[in-house]
Amino acid sequence: MVTYADVVARPEVEEVVARRGRIGLMAYHGGTLEVLTDTIAATVAERTGSSYYGLVQTDEEPDHFPSISVDPGCSEALAAFVDHVDVAITIHGFGRPTMMSSLLLGGGNRRLADHLAASLDTALPAYDVITDLEVIPRPLRGLHDRNPVNLPPEGGVQIELPPRVRGLSPLWWDWEGEGLTPHTEALIDGLARAIERWV
Repeated sequence: MVTYADVVARPEVEEVVARRGRIGLMAYHGGTLEVLTDTIAATVAERTGSSYYGLVQTDEEPDHFPSISVDPGCSEALAAFVDHVDVAITIHGFGRPTMMSSLLLGGGNRRLADHLAASLDTALPAYDVITDLEVIPRPLRGLHDRNPVNLPPEGGVQIELPPRVRGLSPLWWDWEGEGLTPHTEALIDGLARAIERWV
């Protein structure tokens, strides 16, 4: 099984870090793996003055590694990020046929999950924003102690995004606008508003 340690050690894999505020955005399955997750996380972080950690693969067939293998002991950049922030929000991509319009908010900080969900409900009325851990599939709940979203002092929220909200589904095949799709822009706006209001 490929682990985070295997991937982060590769010279062609890029770690991107910005130490700013005490809220941190992460996207360690970025690049060609869970497409646009790093773009979304980095954009929200820059807009809100939050910190950011991303791991970007560029291979046509990138390797997936389990979140519980993402160990700060394997990366000085990740260790510095985790030590700097009080709470984390990780951005992931997933695809399940029965949940193509669902956003899943897992992770250990349930108060922050509810706060983010309220903003995303407003920003993305065509989507089902799910915070009920019994409804979220077990592998996508982000509750393991070794999951990096739970390492900061206040834990964090793991957000799983379907292809549609990332602009990757057939819904957008004939879209000819510039930049990100309207749903992706609305997602970024909703997350940014929630972070700016988080106390």
